[in-house]
Amino acid sequence: MMTTLLQINSSLFAEQGASSQLADTFVDQYHQSHPHTRLIRRDLGTEPLPHLDARRITAIMTPPDQRTAEQQNIAAQADQLIREVQQADILVLGVPMYNFSVPSTLKAWFDHIARAGVTFRYTQDGPEGLLKGKRAYVFTTRGGLHQGQASDSQTPFVATFLNFLGIEDIEFVYAEGLNMGQEHKQAGLRQAGARIEQLLAA
Repeated sequence: MMTTLLQINSSLFAEQGASSQLADTFVDQYHQSHPHTRLIRRDLGTEPLPHLDARRITAIMTPPDQRTAEQQNIAAQADQLIREVQQADILVLGVPMYNFSVPSTLKAWFDHIARAGVTFRYTQDGPEGLLKGKRAYVFTTRGGLHQGQASDSQTPFVATFLNFLGIEDIEFVYAEGLNMGQEHKQAGLRQAGARIEQLLAA
């Protein structure tokens, strides 16, 4: 059976961003070992998604047979994003830390794929994620040192969101200290690179 890998890069610097380069490295090496992997790739730095507003959320929530032409176009984009994540067996997220959180473009992607009754549902026992059986790799880069600190609100947020959708097999790979001088930067990138090698060898 063919594996489908969905890569989402969210650096403002697109392919030049350190998080994008780490995610690209992982995907390239994974594809070398699994040449029949199907890859779906989105770069939110070059093609950012619109943030949700009243117009967009109304379009998505309006029954299909009652949508205007504009609403149909809006809903079609959101539906495509959901189809991509539904089809994926593996998610690879390139996530820089901006102001202690994720890029707003990634938050916009999160907002578009979280849909009640489609990617999660409410039950008598609470919410249930409907994207089960998937694995996620999150490559996060930071200018300072935040892993394991109170300042790292990014990791729990991403984990909570993915868990909410039913994705519980999550591996975080960190490259930190990238703005603390070349020595720290190179050490952080080497550590992340070594972790990628470990993950691919497993």
